[in-house]
Amino acid sequence: MIKELESKKKKIAIIGLGYVGLPIALEFAKKFSVIGFDINEARIKMMQQKVDPSEELTSEDFNGCDIVFTNKLEVLKKASFFIVAVPTPIDSHNRPDLRPLIGASTSVGKVLKKGDYVVFESTVYPGCTEDDCIPILEKESGLKFKKDFKVGYSPERINPGDKEHTLTKILKIVSGCDKESLDIIADVYGSIVTAGIHKAPTIKVAESAKIIENTQRDLNIALMNELSIIFNKMGINTYDVLEAAGTKWNFLKFSPGLVGGHCIGVDPYYLTHKASEIGYHSKVILAGRYTNDGVGSHIAKEVIRQMIVNEILLKKAKVLVMGATFKENVADIRNSKVVDIINELKTYHLNIEVVDPRASAEDIHHEYGFKLAKKIGKDYDAIIVAVSHNEYQNLSDSYFKGISKKNAVFFDVKGMYKNKIRSLTYMSL
Repeated sequence: MIKELESKKKKIAIIGLGYVGLPIALEFAKKFSVIGFDINEARIKMMQQKVDPSEELTSEDFNGCDIVFTNKLEVLKKASFFIVAVPTPIDSHNRPDLRPLIGASTSVGKVLKKGDYVVFESTVYPGCTEDDCIPILEKESGLKFKKDFKVGYSPERINPGDKEHTLTKILKIVSGCDKESLDIIADVYGSIVTAGIHKAPTIKVAESAKIIENTQRDLNIALMNELSIIFNKMGINTYDVLEAAGTKWNFLKFSPGLVGGHCIGVDPYYLTHKASEIGYHSKVILAGRYTNDGVGSHIAKEVIRQMIVNEILLKKAKVLVMGATFKENVADIRNSKVVDIINELKTYHLNIEVVDPRASAEDIHHEYGFKLAKKIGKDYDAIIVAVSHNEYQNLSDSYFKGISKKNAVFFDVKGMYKNKIRSLTYMSL
């Protein structure tokens, strides 16, 4: 397989061209002949013009790439090595939403041929590849798993906004349905990943490894968020505590904050869902999720409480929320927990203005139903810096004083203005 891919007698196809899929597609296209497939025609047209809809890659990243972008199955049929990198979100009840994955498996199944390979990168619960995806591939193709086609799983590790830990520089986990497939999949990925390859013994092990990476982070951040609640009630600055504790060589340096996005705030629910199916009710993992999901509401209530202390009339109060994306320095608004702050503030009938230098105003309005202000105004009774974008890093105390009323409240979610704000009532997690 690898020699036929290198000679371009066979093609690689990437299904799903978002934050995960497009970087993979372009990296492979530097060496192989690649088909980039996505069902969104508007996104396909943008990529054909060397524009990344996710705003992570530049037009130069498309140069020198042997790639065709399409939403046509007849074009996808020309591939022999398929990589599925579609999103795996949760629904409003925190249950896994496998519709994108099922749709992608159906599309691949329709074009699958004898001797083909399918590798899944989408984050799933252990067993999903073999129990949910492979039966669809067999049904749609009429082929037999292992006999006619091989399947593997290689979890994505793309971190939006991170220009250091990019695809080729991150150790890649791969797995296959047998030894032959494991070796071939390792060779294919190993041809572009310079950091090295880790061969997991089974597909389920690879699926499990991915899901606990983010579950571990979620739990550690939940501990920090709970500590911040305790310390704030005691009048202790949480970041001062973390700075002091961090001087010990083995202290894990996590910090409190909003936990959104498409990974950390989602993946644990896939694991707890599967656990409940096999008769185990998660306690620790769900406790962490409960804590982190409540941070946005907690921030809003703390701001309201301090506004009352400052004798600010809530009915006419004007609040500025700075940042709406799920994390700093990205345009991604998926599962943004800033929305939780805004929704809680709305229950007090405040005048809320939201700004973000990176987010799409159109996407925000479509996804969450509120509009972004075109520019920052003045006379605010409260300011919440919810996302620590680079554009906010160098704003001064005098700047915030100039756009605020005399007794305004300032909530610094990530603590980046610690010891810098003196003209307003300063608060942080």
